[in-house]
Amino acid sequence: MKIYKFGGASVKDADGVRNVTEIIKSQRSDHCLLVVSAMGKMTNAFEEVVHAYCFNTSKLTSAMDKIVKYHQTIIDELFTEEHIIFKKFDGLLQDLWVFLNHNKEEKMYDFSYDQIVCYGELLSTTILHYYLNLQGINTVWNDVRTLVKTDSSFRDAKVNWEQTEVAISKKINSERLNIVQGFLGGDTKGNTTTLGREGSDYTAGIFAYCLNANQVTIWKDVRGVLNGDPKVFSKTQLLEQISYEETIEMAFYGASVVHPKTIQPLQSKNIPLFVRSFLDPSLTGTEVHRGVSIQPKIPCFIVKKNQILVSISTRDFSFMVEDNISHVFQLLHQYLLAVNLIQNSAISFSVCIDNKFNQFEAFYEELKSSYKVEVTKGVDLYTIRHFDRAAVTNIRSLGTSILTQVNKETMQIVIKI
Repeated sequence: MKIYKFGGASVKDADGVRNVTEIIKSQRSDHCLLVVSAMGKMTNAFEEVVHAYCFNTSKLTSAMDKIVKYHQTIIDELFTEEHIIFKKFDGLLQDLWVFLNHNKEEKMYDFSYDQIVCYGELLSTTILHYYLNLQGINTVWNDVRTLVKTDSSFRDAKVNWEQTEVAISKKINSERLNIVQGFLGGDTKGNTTTLGREGSDYTAGIFAYCLNANQVTIWKDVRGVLNGDPKVFSKTQLLEQISYEETIEMAFYGASVVHPKTIQPLQSKNIPLFVRSFLDPSLTGTEVHRGVSIQPKIPCFIVKKNQILVSISTRDFSFMVEDNISHVFQLLHQYLLAVNLIQNSAISFSVCIDNKFNQFEAFYEELKSSYKVEVTKGVDLYTIRHFDRAAVTNIRSLGTSILTQVNKETMQIVIKI
Protein backbone atom coordinates (compact mmCIF):
# COMPACT_ATOMS: atom_id res chain seq x y z
CA MET A 1 0.00 0.00 0.00
CA LYS A 2 1.34 3.41 -1.02
CA ILE A 3 0.16 6.83 0.08
CA TYR A 4 0.60 9.74 -2.36
CA LYS A 5 -0.04 13.29 -1.20
CA PHE A 6 -0.62 16.02 -3.79
CA GLY A 7 -0.66 19.60 -2.55
CA GLY A 8 -2.51 22.57 -3.98
CA ALA A 9 0.30 23.57 -6.34
CA SER A 10 0.12 20.21 -8.10
CA VAL A 11 -3.57 20.65 -9.01
CA LYS A 12 -3.71 24.43 -9.39
CA ASP A 13 -5.11 24.29 -12.93
CA ALA A 14 -6.24 21.88 -15.66
CA ASP A 15 -2.65 21.16 -16.74
CA GLY A 16 -1.84 20.29 -13.13
CA VAL A 17 -4.70 17.78 -12.99
CA ARG A 18 -3.48 16.24 -16.25
CA ASN A 19 0.07 16.04 -14.89
CA VAL A 20 -1.05 14.32 -11.69
CA THR A 21 -2.96 11.85 -13.83
CA GLU A 22 0.20 11.04 -15.80
CA ILE A 23 2.15 10.54 -12.56
CA ILE A 24 -0.46 8.12 -11.27
CA LYS A 25 -0.40 6.22 -14.57
CA SER A 26 3.40 5.96 -14.50
CA GLN A 27 3.62 4.90 -10.86
CA ARG A 28 1.39 1.81 -11.25
CA SER A 29 -0.97 3.10 -8.64
CA ASP A 30 -3.13 0.13 -7.65
CA HIS A 31 -3.02 -0.46 -3.90
CA CYS A 32 -2.66 3.28 -3.47
CA LEU A 33 -4.40 6.09 -1.65
CA LEU A 34 -4.25 9.69 -2.86
CA VAL A 35 -4.46 12.53 -0.36
CA VAL A 36 -5.30 15.78 -2.16
CA SER A 37 -5.33 19.39 -0.99
CA ALA A 38 -7.49 22.28 -2.20
CA MET A 39 -6.51 23.57 -5.63
CA GLY A 40 -3.90 26.31 -5.89
CA LYS A 41 -4.50 29.07 -3.36
CA MET A 42 -8.14 28.15 -2.80
CA THR A 43 -7.74 27.70 0.96
CA ASN A 44 -6.87 31.41 1.09
CA ALA A 45 -9.91 32.17 -1.05
CA PHE A 46 -12.18 30.17 1.24
CA GLU A 47 -10.70 32.03 4.21
CA GLU A 48 -11.94 35.22 2.56
CA VAL A 49 -15.40 33.66 2.47
CA VAL A 50 -15.15 32.83 6.17
CA HIS A 51 -14.14 36.40 7.01
CA ALA A 52 -16.97 37.83 4.94
CA TYR A 53 -19.49 35.42 6.47
CA CYS A 54 -18.46 36.28 10.03
CA PHE A 55 -17.67 39.98 9.75
CA ASN A 56 -18.78 41.56 6.46
CA THR A 57 -21.59 39.78 4.63
CA SER A 58 -21.66 42.48 1.91
CA LYS A 59 -18.51 40.86 0.47
CA LEU A 60 -19.76 37.28 0.70
CA THR A 61 -21.13 36.99 -2.84
CA SER A 62 -17.99 38.40 -4.46
CA ALA A 63 -15.79 36.10 -2.39
CA MET A 64 -17.86 33.12 -3.48
CA ASP A 65 -17.85 34.23 -7.11
CA LYS A 66 -14.05 34.12 -7.13
CA ILE A 67 -14.11 30.48 -6.01
CA VAL A 68 -16.85 29.46 -8.46
CA LYS A 69 -15.09 31.03 -11.46
CA TYR A 70 -11.74 29.46 -10.55
CA HIS A 71 -13.09 25.92 -10.37
CA GLN A 72 -15.47 26.42 -13.29
CA THR A 73 -12.55 27.34 -15.54
CA ILE A 74 -10.73 24.11 -14.65
CA ILE A 75 -13.84 21.95 -15.10
CA ASP A 76 -14.70 23.53 -18.47
CA GLU A 77 -11.22 22.69 -19.76
CA LEU A 78 -11.21 19.08 -18.52
CA PHE A 79 -14.76 17.87 -19.23
CA THR A 80 -17.42 18.05 -21.90
CA GLU A 81 -20.68 19.80 -21.05
CA GLU A 82 -22.75 16.67 -20.47
CA HIS A 83 -20.37 15.20 -17.87
CA ILE A 84 -21.75 14.46 -14.39
CA ILE A 85 -19.04 16.63 -12.79
CA PHE A 86 -21.13 19.73 -13.50
CA LYS A 87 -24.01 18.35 -11.44
CA LYS A 88 -21.66 17.33 -8.63
CA PHE A 89 -19.99 20.74 -8.69
CA ASP A 90 -23.32 22.54 -8.44
CA GLY A 91 -24.39 20.21 -5.63
CA LEU A 92 -21.32 21.02 -3.52
CA LEU A 93 -21.82 24.74 -4.04
CA GLN A 94 -25.49 24.43 -3.05
CA ASP A 95 -24.48 22.59 0.12
CA LEU A 96 -22.13 25.43 1.02
CA TRP A 97 -24.78 28.07 0.35
CA VAL A 98 -27.20 26.15 2.58
CA PHE A 99 -24.71 26.46 5.43
CA LEU A 100 -24.06 30.15 4.71
CA ASN A 101 -27.78 30.97 4.59
CA HIS A 102 -29.24 28.63 7.20
CA ASN A 103 -26.57 27.89 9.81
CA LYS A 104 -28.38 27.96 13.15
CA GLU A 105 -25.21 28.07 15.23
CA GLU A 106 -23.70 31.37 16.26
CA LYS A 107 -21.15 32.69 13.81
CA MET A 108 -18.24 31.38 15.86
CA TYR A 109 -15.19 31.91 13.69
CA ASP A 110 -13.33 28.65 14.29
CA PHE A 111 -16.45 26.51 13.84
CA SER A 112 -17.51 28.41 10.73
CA TYR A 113 -13.98 28.20 9.34
CA ASP A 114 -13.97 24.41 9.33
CA GLN A 115 -17.48 24.08 7.86
CA ILE A 116 -16.61 26.45 4.99
CA VAL A 117 -12.95 25.89 4.16
CA CYS A 118 -13.47 22.12 3.79
CA TYR A 119 -15.15 22.71 0.42
CA GLY A 120 -11.75 23.43 -1.11
CA GLU A 121 -10.72 19.81 -0.61
CA LEU A 122 -14.17 18.44 -1.44
CA LEU A 123 -14.10 20.23 -4.80
CA SER A 124 -10.51 19.33 -5.71
CA THR A 125 -10.93 15.62 -4.96
CA THR A 126 -14.23 15.48 -6.81
CA ILE A 127 -12.68 17.03 -9.93
CA LEU A 128 -9.62 14.78 -9.80
CA HIS A 129 -11.72 11.68 -9.13
CA TYR A 130 -13.92 12.20 -12.18
CA TYR A 131 -11.01 13.15 -14.42
CA LEU A 132 -9.05 10.03 -13.44
CA ASN A 133 -12.10 7.90 -14.18
CA LEU A 134 -12.49 9.68 -17.53
CA GLN A 135 -8.92 8.66 -18.35
CA GLY A 136 -9.60 5.02 -17.53
CA ILE A 137 -8.12 5.09 -14.02
CA ASN A 138 -10.89 3.85 -11.74
CA THR A 139 -10.83 5.51 -8.32
CA VAL A 140 -12.92 5.30 -5.19
CA TRP A 141 -13.83 8.73 -3.79
CA ASN A 142 -14.00 8.76 0.02
CA ASP A 143 -15.24 11.44 2.39
CA VAL A 144 -12.37 11.74 4.85
CA ARG A 145 -14.69 13.27 7.46
CA THR A 146 -16.15 9.79 8.01
CA LEU A 147 -12.67 8.27 8.34
CA VAL A 148 -10.43 10.61 10.33
CA LYS A 149 -12.32 11.03 13.60
CA THR A 150 -11.36 13.91 15.85
CA ASP A 151 -12.43 15.94 18.83
CA SER A 152 -14.20 19.29 18.35
CA SER A 153 -11.15 21.56 18.57
CA PHE A 154 -12.02 23.43 15.40
CA ARG A 155 -9.05 24.54 13.25
CA ASP A 156 -6.66 22.35 15.28
CA ALA A 157 -8.50 19.08 15.86
CA LYS A 158 -6.93 16.16 17.74
CA VAL A 159 -7.20 12.74 16.14
CA ASN A 160 -9.03 9.95 17.96
CA TRP A 161 -6.71 7.21 16.81
CA GLU A 162 -8.81 4.28 17.98
CA GLN A 163 -11.94 5.44 16.15
CA THR A 164 -9.93 6.46 13.11
CA GLU A 165 -8.19 3.09 12.77
CA VAL A 166 -11.52 1.27 12.98
CA ALA A 167 -13.17 3.54 10.40
CA ILE A 168 -10.29 3.37 7.92
CA SER A 169 -9.83 -0.39 8.20
CA LYS A 170 -13.57 -0.94 7.60
CA LYS A 171 -14.13 1.51 4.76
CA ILE A 172 -10.91 1.58 2.74
CA ASN A 173 -10.39 -1.24 0.26
CA SER A 174 -6.62 -1.36 -0.08
CA GLU A 175 -6.91 -3.29 -3.34
CA ARG A 176 -8.31 -0.18 -5.07
CA LEU A 177 -7.03 3.27 -5.95
CA ASN A 178 -8.61 5.52 -3.32
CA ILE A 179 -8.82 9.29 -3.12
CA VAL A 180 -9.43 11.31 0.07
CA GLN A 181 -9.27 14.93 1.13
CA GLY A 182 -6.30 16.17 3.09
CA PHE A 183 -6.51 18.49 6.10
CA LEU A 184 -10.05 17.47 7.14
CA GLY A 185 -11.65 15.32 9.81
CA GLY A 186 -15.00 14.91 11.50
CA ASP A 187 -16.17 15.00 15.10
CA THR A 188 -18.77 12.80 16.82
CA LYS A 189 -21.54 15.36 16.14
CA GLY A 190 -21.08 15.24 12.38
CA ASN A 191 -19.26 18.56 12.16
CA THR A 192 -16.28 19.05 9.89
CA THR A 193 -12.96 19.70 11.63
CA THR A 194 -9.54 20.64 10.29
CA LEU A 195 -6.13 19.44 11.44
CA GLY A 196 -4.27 22.75 11.27
CA ARG A 197 -3.02 24.72 8.27
CA GLU A 198 -1.01 22.60 5.82
CA GLY A 199 -2.45 19.50 7.51
CA SER A 200 -2.69 17.37 4.35
CA ASP A 201 0.78 15.96 5.03
CA TYR A 202 -0.50 14.86 8.42
CA THR A 203 -3.49 13.21 6.74
CA ALA A 204 -1.07 11.15 4.65
CA GLY A 205 0.71 10.05 7.82
CA ILE A 206 -2.57 9.07 9.48
CA PHE A 207 -3.62 6.85 6.58
CA ALA A 208 -0.14 5.34 6.27
CA TYR A 209 -0.24 4.37 9.94
CA CYS A 210 -3.77 2.94 9.84
CA LEU A 211 -3.24 1.01 6.59
CA ASN A 212 0.30 -0.17 7.42
CA ALA A 213 1.53 1.40 4.20
CA ASN A 214 4.99 0.58 2.97
CA GLN A 215 5.75 4.17 1.96
CA VAL A 216 4.44 7.73 1.73
CA THR A 217 5.33 10.10 -1.11
CA ILE A 218 4.70 13.82 -0.87
CA TRP A 219 4.74 15.39 -4.33
CA LYS A 220 5.97 19.01 -4.30
CA ASP A 221 7.08 21.71 -6.73
CA VAL A 222 10.72 21.30 -5.68
CA ARG A 223 13.05 18.40 -6.43
CA GLY A 224 13.00 17.15 -2.84
CA VAL A 225 13.99 18.44 0.57
CA LEU A 226 16.44 21.28 0.02
CA ASN A 227 18.83 22.89 2.48
CA GLY A 228 16.91 26.16 2.16
CA ASP A 229 13.77 27.66 0.66
CA PRO A 230 14.62 28.41 -3.00
CA LYS A 231 12.24 31.38 -2.86
CA VAL A 232 14.48 32.95 -0.20
CA PHE A 233 17.98 31.57 -0.83
CA SER A 234 19.58 31.85 -4.26
CA LYS A 235 21.68 28.69 -4.00
CA THR A 236 20.16 25.54 -2.55
CA GLN A 237 21.17 21.88 -2.55
CA LEU A 238 19.17 18.69 -2.47
CA LEU A 239 19.32 16.59 0.69
CA GLU A 240 19.29 13.04 -0.64
CA GLN A 241 18.39 11.50 2.69
CA ILE A 242 17.57 12.68 6.18
CA SER A 243 16.34 10.99 9.35
CA TYR A 244 12.94 11.27 10.99
CA GLU A 245 14.66 13.17 13.81
CA GLU A 246 16.28 15.67 11.46
CA THR A 247 12.96 16.25 9.70
CA ILE A 248 11.23 16.93 13.01
CA GLU A 249 13.98 19.36 14.02
CA MET A 250 13.73 21.23 10.73
CA ALA A 251 9.93 21.33 10.87
CA PHE A 252 10.06 22.55 14.48
CA TYR A 253 12.17 25.51 13.43
CA GLY A 254 9.81 26.31 10.57
CA ALA A 255 11.09 24.53 7.48
CA SER A 256 8.34 23.75 4.98
CA VAL A 257 9.57 20.16 4.63
CA VAL A 258 6.45 18.38 5.85
CA HIS A 259 3.79 19.17 8.43
CA PRO A 260 5.42 18.69 11.88
CA LYS A 261 2.82 16.12 12.97
CA THR A 262 3.40 13.89 9.95
CA ILE A 263 6.52 12.13 11.17
CA GLN A 264 5.21 10.66 14.44
CA PRO A 265 2.81 8.10 12.91
CA LEU A 266 5.39 7.20 10.25
CA GLN A 267 8.31 6.61 12.61
CA SER A 268 6.18 4.54 14.98
CA LYS A 269 5.80 1.93 12.21
CA ASN A 270 9.08 2.69 10.41
CA ILE A 271 7.33 3.82 7.23
CA PRO A 272 9.72 5.66 4.86
CA LEU A 273 8.74 9.05 3.47
CA PHE A 274 9.76 10.26 0.03
CA VAL A 275 9.62 13.90 -1.08
CA ARG A 276 9.57 14.12 -4.88
CA SER A 277 8.91 16.63 -7.63
CA PHE A 278 5.63 16.52 -9.53
CA LEU A 279 7.33 18.76 -12.11
CA ASP A 280 9.92 16.06 -12.86
CA PRO A 281 8.80 12.65 -11.57
CA SER A 282 11.96 11.04 -12.96
CA LEU A 283 13.97 12.52 -10.06
CA THR A 284 14.36 10.31 -7.00
CA GLY A 285 14.01 13.21 -4.54
CA THR A 286 14.67 12.80 -0.83
CA GLU A 287 14.14 9.79 1.40
CA VAL A 288 13.27 10.26 5.07
CA HIS A 289 13.92 7.19 7.18
CA ARG A 290 14.92 6.04 10.64
CA GLY A 291 18.54 6.28 11.75
CA VAL A 292 20.06 7.62 8.54
CA SER A 293 22.52 10.51 8.62
CA ILE A 294 21.86 13.66 6.64
CA GLN A 295 23.39 13.38 3.17
CA PRO A 296 25.13 15.54 2.22
CA LYS A 297 25.90 17.07 5.62
CA ILE A 298 25.73 20.76 4.83
CA PRO A 299 24.27 23.81 6.57
CA CYS A 300 20.47 24.00 6.31
CA PHE A 301 18.76 27.37 6.45
CA ILE A 302 15.27 28.20 7.76
CA VAL A 303 13.83 31.69 7.92
CA LYS A 304 10.74 33.13 9.58
CA LYS A 305 10.01 36.62 8.30
CA ASN A 306 8.28 39.52 10.04
CA GLN A 307 8.65 38.29 13.60
CA ILE A 308 8.37 40.31 16.81
CA LEU A 309 11.17 40.23 19.38
CA VAL A 310 9.93 40.93 22.90
CA SER A 311 12.28 41.45 25.85
CA ILE A 312 10.63 41.32 29.27
CA SER A 313 12.06 42.25 32.64
CA THR A 314 10.75 43.05 36.09
CA ARG A 315 10.28 46.68 37.02
CA ASP A 316 12.42 46.40 40.18
CA PHE A 317 15.34 44.53 38.54
CA SER A 318 14.56 41.37 40.49
CA PHE A 319 15.15 37.98 38.89
CA MET A 320 12.85 36.65 36.19
CA VAL A 321 11.92 33.43 37.98
CA GLU A 322 9.47 30.59 37.41
CA ASP A 323 6.37 32.53 38.45
CA ASN A 324 7.18 35.39 36.06
CA ILE A 325 7.97 33.13 33.14
CA SER A 326 4.88 31.01 33.77
CA HIS A 327 2.74 34.14 33.70
CA VAL A 328 4.28 35.26 30.41
CA PHE A 329 3.61 31.88 28.81
CA GLN A 330 0.02 31.90 30.01
CA LEU A 331 -0.45 35.21 28.20
CA LEU A 332 1.30 33.93 25.08
CA HIS A 333 -1.05 30.95 25.03
CA GLN A 334 -4.09 33.12 25.75
CA TYR A 335 -3.35 35.40 22.80
CA LEU A 336 -2.35 32.59 20.38
CA LEU A 337 1.19 33.87 19.88
CA ALA A 338 3.56 31.21 18.52
CA VAL A 339 6.98 31.27 20.18
CA ASN A 340 9.92 30.55 17.86
CA LEU A 341 12.86 31.43 20.13
CA ILE A 342 13.36 31.75 23.88
CA GLN A 343 16.29 33.27 25.70
CA ASN A 344 16.52 34.25 29.33
CA SER A 345 19.03 35.78 31.69
CA ALA A 346 18.85 36.60 35.39
CA ILE A 347 16.74 39.73 34.93
CA SER A 348 15.24 39.44 31.44
CA PHE A 349 13.33 37.01 29.28
CA SER A 350 13.17 37.32 25.48
CA VAL A 351 10.89 35.63 22.98
CA CYS A 352 10.67 35.85 19.21
CA ILE A 353 7.03 35.39 18.25
CA ASP A 354 4.75 35.07 15.25
CA ASN A 355 1.65 37.27 15.34
CA LYS A 356 -0.37 35.31 12.77
CA PHE A 357 -3.68 35.83 14.64
CA ASN A 358 -3.07 39.59 15.06
CA GLN A 359 -3.44 39.56 18.84
CA PHE A 360 -0.04 40.98 19.75
CA GLU A 361 -1.30 44.45 20.74
CA ALA A 362 -3.74 43.00 23.27
CA PHE A 363 -0.95 40.79 24.65
CA TYR A 364 1.39 43.77 24.88
CA GLU A 365 -1.14 45.96 26.71
CA GLU A 366 -1.70 43.32 29.36
CA LEU A 367 1.98 42.45 29.68
CA LYS A 368 3.24 46.00 30.15
CA SER A 369 0.98 46.51 33.15
CA SER A 370 3.19 44.13 35.10
CA TYR A 371 6.60 44.23 33.40
CA LYS A 372 9.05 46.44 31.60
CA VAL A 373 8.68 45.46 27.95
CA GLU A 374 10.85 46.25 24.93
CA VAL A 375 9.47 45.42 21.49
CA THR A 376 11.26 45.18 18.14
CA LYS A 377 8.91 44.53 15.24
CA GLY A 378 9.68 43.39 11.70
CA VAL A 379 12.65 41.18 12.51
CA ASP A 380 13.64 38.00 10.68
CA LEU A 381 14.58 34.81 12.52
CA TYR A 382 17.19 32.68 10.76
CA THR A 383 17.90 29.16 11.94
CA ILE A 384 20.99 27.32 10.69
CA ARG A 385 21.16 23.57 11.25
CA HIS A 386 24.70 22.10 11.05
CA PHE A 387 26.12 25.61 10.90
CA ASP A 388 29.66 26.53 9.97
CA ARG A 389 31.54 29.82 9.94
CA ALA A 390 30.74 30.65 6.32
CA ALA A 391 27.02 30.03 6.84
CA VAL A 392 26.91 32.27 9.91
CA THR A 393 28.86 35.04 8.18
CA ASN A 394 26.46 34.89 5.23
CA ILE A 395 23.38 35.30 7.40
CA ARG A 396 24.86 38.08 9.53
CA SER A 397 25.66 40.03 6.38
CA LEU A 398 21.93 40.39 5.73
CA GLY A 399 21.39 42.99 8.46
CA THR A 400 22.02 43.80 12.09
CA SER A 401 22.21 40.78 14.38
CA ILE A 402 20.31 41.66 17.57
CA LEU A 403 20.13 38.25 19.25
CA THR A 404 21.99 34.96 18.78
CA GLN A 405 21.40 31.57 20.37
CA VAL A 406 23.58 28.51 19.84
CA ASN A 407 23.45 24.83 20.71
CA LYS A 408 25.47 21.89 19.42
CA GLU A 409 23.85 21.59 15.99
CA THR A 410 21.76 24.74 15.64
CA MET A 411 22.29 28.49 15.62
CA GLN A 412 19.43 30.99 15.62
CA ILE A 413 20.01 34.62 14.71
CA VAL A 414 17.49 37.45 14.91
CA ILE A 415 18.21 39.96 12.13
CA LYS A 416 16.92 43.50 11.80
CA ILE A 417 17.22 44.69 8.22
